[in-house]
Amino acid sequence: MTTGFSLFIVGWSIVLVSLMFIGGFFMFRKFLKSMPKQDGKSDLDWQDYYIDQTRSRWTEEGLELLNELVSPVPQLFRDVARRSIAAKIGQLALEEKAETISTELIVKGYIVATPKRDHKWLIAHLESKQIDYTPYKKYLHTEA
Repeated sequence: MTTGFSLFIVGWSIVLVSLMFIGGFFMFRKFLKSMPKQDGKSDLDWQDYYIDQTRSRWTEEGLELLNELVSPVPQLFRDVARRSIAAKIGQLALEEKAETISTELIVKGYIVATPKRDHKWLIAHLESKQIDYTPYKKYLHTEA
């Protein structure tokens, strides 16, 4: 076996093991979200519940705004992000007993559902869309 071929095999092995670890990490996170909590429902069950309970409260404009807000998320993760944000918006709508899901609820749910590490990017995106987020600054964490 030549040295070049041996290096290729070692390099390819490192790439494959790295990809398996990355895939395993995301699969494990999904597994943890599907585990039942104290109330007997998992995080994914609650997401489905909030989405199902508020499906009729969404307007066409609200769905368009949600799609606009998640458009910068990479295509691979966009559906997951849309569902988790929609579930948080639905939870807020049920808590506030809202008849329809308004722009204010969508912006608030978008901010609350976004991980704190992404809030600087989120602010830039809201500003580029010319959406006023000042009433929700208390939910933002923009420390470095």
